[in-house]
Amino acid sequence: MKAFRSLLLAALLVLFPATRAHAQAAPAGFRTEFLRQFNNSMQKFIELAEAMPEDRYAWSPGEGVMPVARVYAHVGHYNYYYPATALGVAAPGGLDADSVEQRAAKAEVVDLLRRSREHVRAVVAGMSDDQLATTTRLYGRDVAQWAVLLQLLAHMNEHLGQSIAYARMNGVVPPWSQ
Repeated sequence: MKAFRSLLLAALLVLFPATRAHAQAAPAGFRTEFLRQFNNSMQKFIELAEAMPEDRYAWSPGEGVMPVARVYAHVGHYNYYYPATALGVAAPGGLDADSVEQRAAKAEVVDLLRRSREHVRAVVAGMSDDQLATTTRLYGRDVAQWAVLLQLLAHMNEHLGQSIAYARMNGVVPPWSQ
């Protein structure tokens, strides 16, 4: 039995050698596909934010749960947060990204979503393939910078689903599904 364990361990070491974390190239076509998915999701967010009546922006499904405006503004905030903290690209001059979630007026929130969309587009367009593959820190892990963009998209889509539920609970049909 001991010989079997030693043989198994030796086989595992050969099959799965220890490696150091290193930069990983973005998948072929990553930038184009990311922007396609990002643009689609952000367009839905903006359309939903425009369709939601302003008097419902303060609505929340329960105590301690983010209201409509805060969910939308939260997405805008993270469109600035991920590039600033993990990609080294600060928010445009004069914007206090940490305070954007306090916006509650419909016009301000819709404008925030639009401007944050343009910011992410510009960040991605300005990244070289080498930068996409460069390792950075995200939530305590070393990841390639392209993985940060995947996290941004996953985060946004999580809140898009939440926002669709909020809209339906308030009698608003998402414009793209009418």
